[in-house]
Amino acid sequence: MSEQTQSLDKPRGSYVNGRWVVTDTVVEVINPATGKPFAQVSEVSLSQVQEALEGAHRALPAWRALTAKVRGSFLHRIADQLAQRRDEIARTITLENGKPLAQSRGEVAMAEDHLHWFAEEGRRAHGRIMPHQTDSKRNMVVRTPIGVVGAISPWNFPLVLAVRKVAPALAAGCPVVLKPSAQTPLCAIALAECVQAAELPSGVFHLVIGNARAISAEFLHNPVCRKITFTGSTRVGRELVAGAAQSLKPLSLELGGLAPVLVFEDCDLDVAVRETLVAKFRNTGQSCVAANRIYVQRSIHDKFVARFVEGTKKLKTCSGLEPGADIGPLISREAVQAALSQIEDTLSRGGKLLCGGKPLAGADGFFLEPTVIGDAPHDAVCMQQETFAPIAPIACFDTEAEAVELANRSEYGLSAYAMTRDVTRIFRLAEQIEAGTLGINDGAPTSSQCPFGGVKQSGWGRELGSEGLDAFLETKHVSLGGF
Repeated sequence: MSEQTQSLDKPRGSYVNGRWVVTDTVVEVINPATGKPFAQVSEVSLSQVQEALEGAHRALPAWRALTAKVRGSFLHRIADQLAQRRDEIARTITLENGKPLAQSRGEVAMAEDHLHWFAEEGRRAHGRIMPHQTDSKRNMVVRTPIGVVGAISPWNFPLVLAVRKVAPALAAGCPVVLKPSAQTPLCAIALAECVQAAELPSGVFHLVIGNARAISAEFLHNPVCRKITFTGSTRVGRELVAGAAQSLKPLSLELGGLAPVLVFEDCDLDVAVRETLVAKFRNTGQSCVAANRIYVQRSIHDKFVARFVEGTKKLKTCSGLEPGADIGPLISREAVQAALSQIEDTLSRGGKLLCGGKPLAGADGFFLEPTVIGDAPHDAVCMQQETFAPIAPIACFDTEAEAVELANRSEYGLSAYAMTRDVTRIFRLAEQIEAGTLGINDGAPTSSQCPFGGVKQSGWGRELGSEGLDAFLETKHVSLGGF
């Protein structure tokens, strides 16, 4: 507790042009496991955001002039700094986000992996020499950094989703101004400390903590910012698109999801239950790729549901710092109320409560019992809108064609899951399911080397993989005459 009290007494600040900035505008960081503040951060002024963008612009020529190998060495060093502080930073994530400590450690490890991946991927930003069609000319294609990047990261994976933007931008030669969620700013501060310890040149990385709308508007309207990359709600994504229309500013958008899980009768039932539990309840269900709708083939429906409910009841719901925690608190009291509203709506339409369904008894923080609802009607809110909570609605299907139709019956298309051992079905699903990621017998398919992003209302562009680097590079044709 003394550590927390000290944090409350000494607000943390932003990182601008190689120095730490603390202002008189202070906001509290709430521990969702207790519902009480445990730290303070100060918010930057608009002029300081402008200062960060200008500093990034000044740093651009020297940073992009470095070889990709040298830029990559800095990313490796940042990753090494994170690794040295993994336990401390994981604890910080759990304190401000609520997720179980083991999952926070996994988040830090994945952030390290992203940095190592892009440190090397930057060396593979290939151009090409084209076969010439005119004797007097030669043609080549080169890849160049897009320029200063404004990165906006969310609270649900506060470290790894920040790194997922920062790492490829830096690897491509672009300075970055990072705006983290005000609900979870402390791990972003830790990231900035790792950047500082890795001795990146001044101005290449900035951290600005403050009002999301004001900082986003500055990113949109300031011509120094040449690209915005954002993870968050589809509603805010649409607002960014509208704002970017005036200047045609390019955007990368990872937005909402409504992930279906299709459980087929030929699945390995043990694997299907295990991986669906992971897909649904990892990060307390607060994930854009979380299983939102579970559809089970009728012939195995009862067996699957019984085993799934049994597994759900075994999950330990408690503070993420407690040993063996599986489910932590939701991010806020409003999130709990929104979840309870979805449960009430589903039950009022004929769904059957199989377990959970209420706040955790005796808990001080924002806890909800992991909940399973059977016979979930297709018109229930939880089957139509993203559920950022440990709520698992289950419905039946009869045929593969019906399952595919149900899976695609959404304006979202970020991720989807299927449990099956039929190889020909796997190929059909890969071709027909409308989602950017399809996990087959895999409840956690995200990987540094593979592209991640959505279709339809789930966003534009891809992160991770080689595509993650492409998002920060311009493609330029050079025609050489005089031969």
